[in-house]
Amino acid sequence: DGQRYAVSGEVGIDTAAVPNDPEATLRKMEVVLRAALAPAEPSAQDLRVAAQAQAKAAQARVELAELRRDEAASASEESKGRDDERQAREASDEQGQQAVPPAPDLDLYRRLGELPSSEPGIDLVA
Repeated sequence: DGQRYAVSGEVGIDTAAVPNDPEATLRKMEVVLRAALAPAEPSAQDLRVAAQAQAKAAQARVELAELRRDEAASASEESKGRDDERQAREASDEQGQQAVPPAPDLDLYRRLGELPSSEPGIDLVA
């Protein structure tokens, strides 16, 4: 038919991890894996690239899990620190409340108010 067809060739694929970003590395390795396994009959080199991509993706998953664990631990420590501060404030508030002297006994004033008056009251306004 006079047309030219590609029957063999080579395409370079970047399999390097993305520095300091395991999420991006994981996404990139998924793309590399799909590209390496795209041919109907992958070559030995395609399979090697796919294996490298899977290994780097697994490493990225481990790094991502470690980052999330560290973030959860630091969040837990911050929460614990806030709880400790709150407990310390409550304890100092309780101590402050204990330091306040008790209210005076008002029984004396109640008894004085209940005593009968010795003289009848005189209304001077009338």
